[in-house]
Amino acid sequence: MQDIIRDLLFKIGENPDREGLKRTPERFEKSIAFLTQGYQQDPREVLRGAIFHEQYDEMVTIKDIDIFSMCEHHMLPFFGKCHVAYMPRKHIVGLSKIARVVELYARRLQVQERLTQEIATALMDTLQPHGVAVVVEAFHLCMMMRGVEKQNSKTITSALRGAFRDDAKSRDEFLRLAHGGNWLD
Repeated sequence: MQDIIRDLLFKIGENPDREGLKRTPERFEKSIAFLTQGYQQDPREVLRGAIFHEQYDEMVTIKDIDIFSMCEHHMLPFFGKCHVAYMPRKHIVGLSKIARVVELYARRLQVQERLTQEIATALMDTLQPHGVAVVVEAFHLCMMMRGVEKQNSKTITSALRGAFRDDAKSRDEFLRLAHGGNWLD
């Protein structure tokens, strides 16, 4: 990989031997390994490692989970927040595991639409709750610094499963909480 990056630097008109670029191929290789480490992890195993039996079936919401991912079309970053809710059925999962699943899928070459769906599907399939809801809000550098150059455009995607798809009241409660609302309002 380092040889490819060295060649790339040369092809864009840079001198890969100049002081500031000498170690860039090595740094890039380490960086891309970190940014794509999600391919090496199984989200279902992450979740299964922290399932606890509890008689709780009300909504559990985790909002504002930071995401940093790479657009698979341009290999430029996109970043933002992910909001996740689930309605347990006989067992709950450690809260940090939900954030880890979000991170795991974000650390792959992605499109936001698939990222949102993958998170919801992994939670639904593994936890088998009454329902799962996921909303991702992100800024895409491929839209901000190239192409249309729209710095203030935010993309919002959602995936609703089970009770969140079938029950308008649960769906509305989640969307209100996810977008800054308070359940006391």
